[in-house]
Amino acid sequence: MKLTFLTNLVNHHQIPLADEFYKLLGCNYTYVAFEPLPNWLKEGGYQEIDRPYIIRAYENKESLERVEELMNISDVVIIGQASDKYILNRVKECKLTFRYNERWFKSKPWYLSGPKAWANFYRNHIRFKNKPLYMLAASAYTANDVYAIGAYKEKVYKWGYFTAVQEKNEVEAPELSVSTSEITPHIMWCSRFLKWKHPELPVQLAARLKSEGYRFVLNMYGGGEELESTKALVRELNVEDVVTFCGNYPNQEILAAMRRHHIFLFTSDKNEGWGAVLNESMSNGCAVVASNRIGATPFLVKDGENGLIFESENLDSLYEKVKSLLDDEDLRKHLSINAYKTMSEMWNPKNAAVRFIQLVENLQRGIDTPFTDGPCSKAYPCKY
Repeated sequence: MKLTFLTNLVNHHQIPLADEFYKLLGCNYTYVAFEPLPNWLKEGGYQEIDRPYIIRAYENKESLERVEELMNISDVVIIGQASDKYILNRVKECKLTFRYNERWFKSKPWYLSGPKAWANFYRNHIRFKNKPLYMLAASAYTANDVYAIGAYKEKVYKWGYFTAVQEKNEVEAPELSVSTSEITPHIMWCSRFLKWKHPELPVQLAARLKSEGYRFVLNMYGGGEELESTKALVRELNVEDVVTFCGNYPNQEILAAMRRHHIFLFTSDKNEGWGAVLNESMSNGCAVVASNRIGATPFLVKDGENGLIFESENLDSLYEKVKSLLDDEDLRKHLSINAYKTMSEMWNPKNAAVRFIQLVENLQRGIDTPFTDGPCSKAYPCKY
């Protein structure tokens, strides 16, 4: 099988899965990037990644010509953030192709799309309903959006981002500082400080928890345009003693920090297409409390089993979920262990690569997916 993946960047969140495809397919796997790594990612600690299977199409004419050749000779193509022109001829010629998309309608509902948008929906999606063009949903809400416009019915599969999962027998208790004989629960928030990431929510939560006498610390990692206003809110709410701003760190240091925390807060709204930090926090043994509107949440989190889900932008809901974890250490441990199991047994790069190849082989034989849950199982409109 010759598989080619088209996307915008060489993204560190994509590389673990790409490595697994390369292990399975060798030189028959190619990862194509059309843009260099942007400065804002470099400033956040990310570095360029080199692999033998990567083509950087932006570097020269020869690379672009190689991409065009791959579109003709590949058995399967996955297209993420790249121009539709690369796959249109493939689809017309009934060559197996997958789109790889987060949710489409973040800022406004589908029915407010203008004439140009609807022309695009028809040209690139709706008219191919009888062709071997499928959707890999990198959000639990992708199916909602594509079903709304009448595309990809019964042709959407659960997918996402697949970050590396450290192999270990069990999740160990974080090594945390103690204020008395008891461990002080450590809460972590890690993201860019943007309005739609809602960094104000953890600070407001901290103020409420402090006022009720809870012992905890909240560490907030990252930088961004809302950082200074969030610091001002910390001063205003008088929680400087329990909230610490930690700044930006390389990804490996962030993962290590996750292993030193009990609870991870993920507070973004529906503008968070997937949210790979959810994979990472679960993989590193955090008890996660995640917004229901984040793309990854309904796929990865089963409320009360391997994490907790709160109503997006609702402080009361967030408070109740976190309070339950502070009140019940056994629940925290239970969620932590099950979060790691979810990632190590189901939502990991190796399993995703193996399942995708099985899905492709089935579709080539005219059979649908053999999976009922997890990667490559059918995705339907989400109730959240």
